[in-house]
Amino acid sequence: MAGSEGSAAFAEGVPCWIDAQLPDVEAGKRFYGELFGWTFEPFDKTAEPTGPSPYAGSVRAHLDGEPVAALVPKRDGRMPTVWTVYFATPDADDLAGRIREAGGQVITTPVPVGPYATMALAADPENAVFGLWESGTLPGFGRRHGPGSFSWVELYARDTAVADSFYAGLFHDALFGPGTTRDFGRVLVTEAFPAEMPPHFLVHFGVDDCEALLGTVVRLGGRVQAPPFDASYGRVAVVTDNQGASFALLQT
Repeated sequence: MAGSEGSAAFAEGVPCWIDAQLPDVEAGKRFYGELFGWTFEPFDKTAEPTGPSPYAGSVRAHLDGEPVAALVPKRDGRMPTVWTVYFATPDADDLAGRIREAGGQVITTPVPVGPYATMALAADPENAVFGLWESGTLPGFGRRHGPGSFSWVELYARDTAVADSFYAGLFHDALFGPGTTRDFGRVLVTEAFPAEMPPHFLVHFGVDDCEALLGTVVRLGGRVQAPPFDASYGRVAVVTDNQGASFALLQT
């Protein structure tokens, strides 16, 4: 599905939201605002009955008025600066239980993000981290599959049999159901990759021209990790932003 689409409900297992944990949200706004044409507005900073919202101090990014991502202050310097993908679920507590039963772990238990959603962080059996998103007033992306918005997420796995079993067990219908639009793939981490690279998800943003945007990435303080190459789902370049968060540019 290309271009803009309304924030309709997302089926369980569909990537529906992304956020970047950044040391400096203002610097992130400057980088992504110029790179993708995003505009920003604050999330509600009010405290929840159980404590401060995990999105306190965060901003919601918009493209043509539609929500596409969040930039979140990193509260612990020991944590990585990273983009996280969230999979939709109608019941985050139930999905968290199924993740544990399937051999994964729940890193942060489900917690409200104001009126917008209930979120949690989890990891698969190889410790690749992903999020759960039970929608409230924010079902997820208002725009995806086009320039400047989420277009794909790739799992880099060292044991593809384990990954295939784990995610197919959790999200079978979203991955293989009739009429499914795939937003999620996986690749085997071979010796061609650095030995220290852990299993992880790589968020891809749609672009019109990979090569043309690399100069902008570098000018804004980012760097190119992998120059454009052809993948089964399009032409891809892997870059980092001006604070070290990795992501990919996808030209379909």
